[in-house]
Amino acid sequence: MNRNKTRFLLMTLVAVVTLGMDSLPALAKDSRIIEFSRDTPGAEAKAFSSLIGVWHVDRDGARTVYAVDGKNWVQGVMAPAVGEKAKSLYGHGASEFLRNLEKYRYFPLTVLKEVKDFKEGIIEVTFKPVSGRIDQAAGIAFNIKPNGDYLVIRANAQEENLVFFKLDQGRRSTVQWINKVPVPSNRWQTLKVVVNGRKIEGYLNGTKYVDYLWSEDIDGRIGLWSKADSYVFFDKVSVTTK
Repeated sequence: MNRNKTRFLLMTLVAVVTLGMDSLPALAKDSRIIEFSRDTPGAEAKAFSSLIGVWHVDRDGARTVYAVDGKNWVQGVMAPAVGEKAKSLYGHGASEFLRNLEKYRYFPLTVLKEVKDFKEGIIEVTFKPVSGRIDQAAGIAFNIKPNGDYLVIRANAQEENLVFFKLDQGRRSTVQWINKVPVPSNRWQTLKVVVNGRKIEGYLNGTKYVDYLWSEDIDGRIGLWSKADSYVFFDKVSVTTK
């Protein structure tokens, strides 16, 4: 091989490598998928800390899933060992967190342990509403603050709607409410929240329903949410941060 051809090949290789290195930051994302196939039915899911309501690993046929179980729902029930769980999440600030969280005891909540500060990216979960006379609600909670306030986008099979709620200073208020949204019971479907800067989007089964520009940066923990007597299965929680 002559020198000119060798030099050309080396220059081409350097260009390709440089191009690849330049593109890495744009592609650099932290992605994780949480499934429950290795968890024990009847026990708590290892990846989550349940705080309000009854949450446990369940079965949907041969499929191992995570469930909020409101079949014997009693309003205002905090999860077992909630004090220890809150301390593991927020350390010395656990007392304030629990004190304010108790104001939202109507809404079952479980927090993903390993993501401490979700700011931007995608949160996605598959869910299946099973039963509930009052509600059959499945939600993604995000921007969970050390004082117990948070945001949630949820779908409800009983009401056939998708709602973006703010839970702030002990009160729940509506940010966006979308009616006539198909949310069939006893069928697996997908809920997704996308945060890009201050822009928040909510999707159900691939269709965008929520599109909102928040007033401040998103920065907090994330989790799963429900309401009242909902009995809902969850599986394949996907989190991509950037």
